[in-house]
Order: sequence, then structure tokens, then C-alpha cells
Amino acid sequence: MNKLHKDTNITEGYIFTSYGGDKYLKDAIIAATTIRRYDKERPIALFCTEEHSKRIKDWNLADLFETVDLLKEPHRSIIGFKHNLHHYMPYDRNMYLDSDMIWCKDPDPLWHQFAPYGYTYTGQESADVFFGAPKNIGVLADVIFKRRQRTLKRFGLTHLYRAQTGIMYAADRALTEKVNKLAASYNERMDETHFISRTNEKGRKLDSCEWSLGMAMSKLQLFVVPWFNGYESPQLDYIHGMTRHNKDYTEVECLYYCNPFIQSLRGIKQEKVRNLVLKLFSVLPRSQDHMWVTPYVLHFGWKHQKEYFREFTEYAWEKIYPESETEK
Repeated sequence: MNKLHKDTNITEGYIFTSYGGDKYLKDAIIAATTIRRYDKERPIALFCTEEHSKRIKDWNLADLFETVDLLKEPHRSIIGFKHNLHHYMPYDRNMYLDSDMIWCKDPDPLWHQFAPYGYTYTGQESADVFFGAPKNIGVLADVIFKRRQRTLKRFGLTHLYRAQTGIMYAADRALTEKVNKLAASYNERMDETHFISRTNEKGRKLDSCEWSLGMAMSKLQLFVVPWFNGYESPQLDYIHGMTRHNKDYTEVECLYYCNPFIQSLRGIKQEKVRNLVLKLFSVLPRSQDHMWVTPYVLHFGWKHQKEYFREFTEYAWEKIYPESETEK
């Protein structure tokens, strides 16, 4: 069927990419299998390298994807792909997904959230000071010298979206290309902004597309689907100590603070330090208001939380392909 409604001809599908080592292909396969827990109708496409296409056939897992097609070599990076989505639109409505994700519930309502828009992604109305900037005390220089404000003024922006491109959506090819080309032009002018390369962070090998897409969407006055949206949150971060789940991640709940400032403290790396800070700020109004939310997607985006995703992928892969000798 592959349709939003059985009485229409509108096709909807999920899209993954895969390049690099085998573990990235395994991640995409595992993420796709978690979609199939809840959605057995919409197709899943994979754009990948020649090597990964061969691997899928060798593992007899090609049936998981309706389409396995070539990801062009210039697009085999975060920026390369996410600034070129208009080249990869096999369906009328396309949902692009990172692979370090686990689906947690029926995605039908999420598709309805995205349906009115020609192009969008999940995000927030206003980016925090760390967005595209140093993730340490070095950000104080940006604050003191008002570098963020100067970037916005230089490019004629009145606000800066916080892009979280783990989930992206495209239905209008012309609009998608317009956003992509504008974002690419901003990326080429990085030295005129306060943004820094993500490769400056320890362990990061690929640069980010998010600040440039945030600028493009802000400039074009397009709508961004709220990243944090209570019980209807499209995706929430896995944070050890703030996420309850069983071994298969078929039962998932994330601690969600209703106060945005308190919610932002989830990123503190050391759990004991985070709990201490949360306790110190517990005197603030609304600081204890919280929900236990099952998001549509649990995203393992924080680098210091990746070990928990690796534990799950190793467990899940053994169930999918127990005889595999692929790299961990």
C-alpha cells in the first residue's frame, strides 16, 4: 500500500544512508527493524555505497528495504547528504532518519504532523548559545563579544532556529532544493559567522550541517516541527539515568522536564554532577514539573551516551544475523 490513506495515491517512505565501516550499515539495518515493529506498510529506502549494497545482499537482508540505491560519492558525509536531499526523494513524502535511533511507537501521528509542510525538520524556535559554537567555557567569548548577534545581523536574520536534523522531511522538491542551496551558500561563508567546525570536538570526524540549515530555514521563514513537544515529542535524547527501558527497547520512557532550562541540563556529562545541579535548581518555580514521555524516536545523539547504543546494536544484531563477523 505504502500510502497515508488507502483511498489516495500519496506514497510515504523512510530513508536511511550508509557509508564508511560496516557498523554504520548495521546501525541503519537495526534502526529499520525497529520501524517495522510499528509500521509494516511504508517502504524503507537505503542510499549507500557499492560495498554496503553488496554486504546487504551477502547477508540476505535486502528484503528489509524496498530500494537500495547508490549514494553519490560527493554526498557521503553529513553535510554532503543533508544539503542535497532534493536528489534523494523516491516518495511523494520522504522522512530522512539518522541511524543511531530506536523507534518507540506507531509513527502514524508523526507523519500527520509533517504532512502540511513541503520541507522541514525537528528543532526549536531559538538556538542556545552552544549551537554551532564551542561546547565548553570558550563559548563565553561569543557571549561577551555578542558574536551570535553579529552573525544574525550580518545575514539579515532576526532569530536562529535550533536544528535537530535526526529527523527531516521533504515533499516539495523545489522548496527542498531552495533550502539546500541557501544552506550550502551559508556553509561556504562560515568564516563570516561565529560558528566553528564540529571537527574541533574530540572524536568528531564529520562537520555539522545544522547551523547552516538553521540559518536557511530562519531566512526563508519556514516552520520547524517542535523537537520538544511533551507527549508528542518526535524524538528525545537517550540519557542514562533519565531513560527507563527494557532490553529490547520496546518499552521506553524519558524523563522530560516542562521547564526548558531544567530540561537543558540533561546534557551534563557526569550523572552525579547532573543530579546535583538539578537538585540545586529545584528551588526554581516549575523546576520539578515533569512527564515520563515515550517519544516516537529515541535518539542516541550525545557522544557520551553512544556506549549504550552500541550495547543495544550488538544485542540486536545477534538476533538479526547471529553468524555475522562484521566489525563491531
